[in-house]
Amino acid sequence: MSDYTQIKFEKDGPIATITLNRPEKMNAYTRVMMAEIIAALDVTDADDEIRAVIFTGSGDRAFCAGADLTPDDGARPFSSQTEVADLSDDVVRDGGGRLTLRLFQSTKPLISACNGVAVGVGATMQLPMDFRLASDNARYGFVFAKRGIVPEACSSWFLPRLVGPQQALEWCMTGRIFDASEALAGGLIRSVHPQGDLIDAARALAMEIAENTSAVSVAMTRAMLWRLPSEPHPMDAHRIDSRSIYKLSRSKDAAEGIASFLEKRPPQFPDRVSQDMPDFYPWWTEPVYE
Repeated sequence: MSDYTQIKFEKDGPIATITLNRPEKMNAYTRVMMAEIIAALDVTDADDEIRAVIFTGSGDRAFCAGADLTPDDGARPFSSQTEVADLSDDVVRDGGGRLTLRLFQSTKPLISACNGVAVGVGATMQLPMDFRLASDNARYGFVFAKRGIVPEACSSWFLPRLVGPQQALEWCMTGRIFDASEALAGGLIRSVHPQGDLIDAARALAMEIAENTSAVSVAMTRAMLWRLPSEPHPMDAHRIDSRSIYKLSRSKDAAEGIASFLEKRPPQFPDRVSQDMPDFYPWWTEPVYE
């Protein structure tokens, strides 16, 4: 998909930027936006020149004000209009979860530059991102209990892992809107920046990754750190650690990493995510939705 209508996609050197682009509706989330973000992620994963992806919102008021409660097509905002008795039917699936599962599968680092209001899916879509930066006017809210529903977008899996169960329960049970300082204190975000400095801070982090690290190493590290903490025993991590070290230590990137260190120069890693991942990657089997 190249003709995006609800996002903007820009590539600048090794950095791609995906901007939620419905400023007249505070970048509220729709099924169209979901499909366009997923399509853009397919592009970033396939492009070896892209080393990191930044997400932000259009304008200076909102990252994403949640699901569009008044969609132009009159569709029910939270789920399909189709009524089914079988809850394993595909129409039951939560659209926010479809997006966060795709974000979770990314081979490139994802950086959120939250530039304003982020409530509902506007907050939960940021949880699978690797780094969350916020402007000083950012506001977050896991407001589902106030709308008569429950946390979505796999946030019951992501949020407690990021901030701990007690903080996750408080934010979700009260449904309150909280500011960037509370988000920082609660461990939801990495840092707070003046609005005008936010994108520069996100780009600086992205460039630090792009200029200094192996793309294959970063892709493996992302998969390992997101997936292995959920395994029941450290032996599961040891198995993947061992295989990864064994395979990657014999790679061209490892040779370049050592040479650049000894020669005191910036590295020029030759391996590519599209063709040089270890042969046991992916080591997991994605679950079938039931």
